[in-house]
Amino acid sequence: MATWTSEELSRIEAADELEIAPRRRDGTLRKPVPIWVVRTGDDLFVRSYKGYDGAWFRAALASHEGHIRAGGVEKDVTFTEEADPDVNERIEAAYRAKYHRYGPTYVDPMVAAQARATTLKLLPR
Repeated sequence: MATWTSEELSRIEAADELEIAPRRRDGTLRKPVPIWVVRTGDDLFVRSYKGYDGAWFRAALASHEGHIRAGGVEKDVTFTEEADPDVNERIEAAYRAKYHRYGPTYVDPMVAAQARATTLKLLPR
């Protein structure tokens, strides 16, 4: 299984947004959309601001594959669901720390139960 390099992790972590393009059922990539990304340890995570109503999230869940771009890093990735409560608490702390400057209007939905249920780990391929 491929892993992120230290440089990739640092560059993606430093990026304000990540462009995510889930793969469609026919194998083509959807149009990339900008989303927030956080790092905990050697792992990268994303969540859907709109919960299950997010179109990119539904596509990612259906295919479990896609492409990301952030901080000058471009990678094909596998999406895996993350439901571990301890990991999700660390992810929420990372969202609060990284994006606090945007205020509770934007951060609170990313740490709410609706978004927590959409937590995806990004694994490089």
